[in-house]
Amino acid sequence: MKTLPQIMVAPNGARRTKADHPALPITVGEVVEEAAQCFHAGAGALHAHVRDEAGQHVLDAGLYRELIAEMNVRVPKMDVQITTEAVGIYNAEQQRELVRDVMPNAVSVSLTEMLSDEDIKAAQAFYHFAKEAGIAVQHILYSDDEVERFFACVRDGVIPDDHHQLLFVLGRYAKDQQSVPSDLTPFVEAMNKNDGEGDWAVCAFGMQETACLVAAHRLGGKCRIGFENSLWNADGSVAKDNAERVRELAMALSSGDDNAG
Repeated sequence: MKTLPQIMVAPNGARRTKADHPALPITVGEVVEEAAQCFHAGAGALHAHVRDEAGQHVLDAGLYRELIAEMNVRVPKMDVQITTEAVGIYNAEQQRELVRDVMPNAVSVSLTEMLSDEDIKAAQAFYHFAKEAGIAVQHILYSDDEVERFFACVRDGVIPDDHHQLLFVLGRYAKDQQSVPSDLTPFVEAMNKNDGEGDWAVCAFGMQETACLVAAHRLGGKCRIGFENSLWNADGSVAKDNAERVRELAMALSSGDDNAG
């Protein structure tokens, strides 16, 4: 199973629109072009959301297959990770069905959303199907309690005891969703308590996105950056586009910048 890249870009997410930032990519073509620019800026993978004709979040297998096909032509060396994010619209079975329909190389799945219907057998079947199919699942975790629950699922055999990919979402429950580097501490402590192994990465909301990601890097983590979570550079300015955010982070990681944010 491939490991996570040092930098993954999340250029649009499910909620923001061009009213939030005119450079936010919405269409498949815009996402692919933005991904290409971010790849050249230093991102190794794309965390991809697709939108319908009205610009709304959608879990659409056809659109995902179209995006992956275009990425294979435009940026063949850039990994593509699709999302199953529910956004209060989709249930767990619809999320599982999407992955089976698309058969992507990689997917991000919220643990809480996947277990929301309390159908543990269906969740177990999905996770083991993904492993057997060679689909890299990155498990989205929003708190240290969810980290504990994840490792309990591994011990119980719901999730295969294999090379894990985790994403710690910092600041989801913070005021105005403004993350700070100290938000990372409970996640790392919970992981270490459970002797966690494998890849882990961080995404962060708001003005201190860069500082949070640099802190994760220092502890051995990977980084997910982009307009899905933050529009701001470390100096407080609004970034021109996602590629500018990737370039700033790449420079901070390579220089060991202690002043990011």
